[in-house]
Amino acid sequence: MKQFDMPAVVPADPGANITDLLVDRLAATPDSVLFSVPRGAGWAPVTTSEFHRQVVSLAKGLVAAGIEPGDKIGLMCKTRYEWTLIDFATWFAGAVLVPVYETSSPTQMQWILGDSGASAVILETADHFAKFDEVHPDLPDIGTVWQIDLGDLAKIVAGGVDVPDAEIERRRRLATGADIATLIYTAGTTGRPKGCVLTHSNFVETSRNAGIALSGVLNHEDGASTLLFITTAHVFARFIAVLCVHGNVRVGHQPDTRQLLPALASFKPTFLLAVPRVFEKVYNSAEQKAEAAGRGKIFEAAAHLAVKHSKALAEGTPVSLSMKIRFAIFDRLVYSKLRTAMGGKVRYAVSGSAPLGEFLGHFYHSLGIKILEGYGLTETTAPATVGRTDQFKVGTVGPPLPGVSIRIMDDGEIEVKGVNVFKEYWHNPEATQAAFDDGWFRTGDIGDFDADGFVTITARKKEIIVTAGGKNVAPAALEDPIRSNPLVGQVIVVGDRKPFIAALVTLDPDMLAVWLHNNGEDASMSIAEAALNPAVLAEVQRAIDHANSHVSRAESIRKFVILTVELTEDNGYLTPKLSIKRDVILRDFAATIEGMYQGVPVVTEQNPVVR
Repeated sequence: MKQFDMPAVVPADPGANITDLLVDRLAATPDSVLFSVPRGAGWAPVTTSEFHRQVVSLAKGLVAAGIEPGDKIGLMCKTRYEWTLIDFATWFAGAVLVPVYETSSPTQMQWILGDSGASAVILETADHFAKFDEVHPDLPDIGTVWQIDLGDLAKIVAGGVDVPDAEIERRRRLATGADIATLIYTAGTTGRPKGCVLTHSNFVETSRNAGIALSGVLNHEDGASTLLFITTAHVFARFIAVLCVHGNVRVGHQPDTRQLLPALASFKPTFLLAVPRVFEKVYNSAEQKAEAAGRGKIFEAAAHLAVKHSKALAEGTPVSLSMKIRFAIFDRLVYSKLRTAMGGKVRYAVSGSAPLGEFLGHFYHSLGIKILEGYGLTETTAPATVGRTDQFKVGTVGPPLPGVSIRIMDDGEIEVKGVNVFKEYWHNPEATQAAFDDGWFRTGDIGDFDADGFVTITARKKEIIVTAGGKNVAPAALEDPIRSNPLVGQVIVVGDRKPFIAALVTLDPDMLAVWLHNNGEDASMSIAEAALNPAVLAEVQRAIDHANSHVSRAESIRKFVILTVELTEDNGYLTPKLSIKRDVILRDFAATIEGMYQGVPVVTEQNPVVR
């Protein structure tokens, strides 16, 4: 066992709660623009003082509606300004918010709202209400239901005009650091979701320490800003929203990823928060557009020079004059256009949930965008480790945040202890006990750290595949490079107790037509037709060969299946942070997997071909 400790840089304040972060921000910069909300083709500013006024007004309405301190309020809503407004208003009213993912089924909604003991729920749309209505009879504790799209937030505010300011001030001061701030249910890649009890101190201390560690990101000469587009119901975006209030960062929201590029162009953020798939798609889209315009070779040369340039900087190797000249040319032809597509001001990005891959890390670095990979779970209030602007190592998830300790056990499992670690699982003492090892949280992830404490994640402990020959294989080492191919949507490596490693592959529906066109194939063919196409099969095989080149023969993928169904949140195969639900996929495609090991092509509606 080895351990790395990063001492806190901000003294702990056990009496503080999350509302203090906004009150402190109000005192320091009342007129700074804390949010920008969509208005026509532009963005309307919301200052700190205006946000605080709206928070207090909504909190008064919640009090007038009968919400008591400690009450749980469910919230199903897409990523938008009102999400954070409701979050802070709930805390100012002394209550606790329980997020429910938009993609949750009625059954999941029933479990989360019922298990948490929610007494009220805020829904965004009529579709959300329809889901809730199916299970409302089984949720007798929920007495109040509001719908944002019906204007209910304004109605709540109107009902609270007679509640005195002193009552809100009394209520917001009730919670101390050790008290529950929110109940977030895990995405549930396996089994029934567990409620993670995150305290006020988890958010306050992690925000205050992260604010120092990430000062290079949060401080910008023109004012730092970010556009949130991943779901705020997830702890990753939720924590960043709180951190931005603490750090005086302007925040906008765009939940529709189809409108992301126009939103980036108008909002012009200085940093982004995203999962690796977003960066892969930006790169792949640019690559395929270059191919379509006959500039594919230029883009390929520019990409490889960018990676070579970044590696030279990382290693401290002098950059030759010829490289500088070529880099300047490619910057004008390629790199600058990508920067412009992301708004023109992005200098940093924080990436989590899966490995980014060194190629893309170096590529974006040469564009002038440092992607700071981070690592954490719901149980660690999102970040446990994150890269730094002044200590940048591509391929790692950075060192621990201040106030956080990491240790690697003898079997390689990562354990975490610190200001960010959750209190317990709600009403589940057995799971809580199993999650801790002498006060350290067992993450279930395998990894290591270097002499500077920079952590590298290699696998999920429960996902390690052991072949019939006894070879241990980490699926991510194969899946991540394959998934970076523009034609590939998702990859699931299989082979536990089997004679060799194989894979399930899906095609990326957004990139398929472009790729087919660029490669002289019929761009109108369906996914089922494309799955039988020799050129498509050859491209997938090329991606697999590339991944195989980095592992031993015993670890390499020998066969693959192209599925004709897309793996999405809606059909239950992806979590809200776009991680695959491996157990569900292995269960539903068990016959397909077995077919690969029988040595006979399996032809079904979901599985047209085996290679």
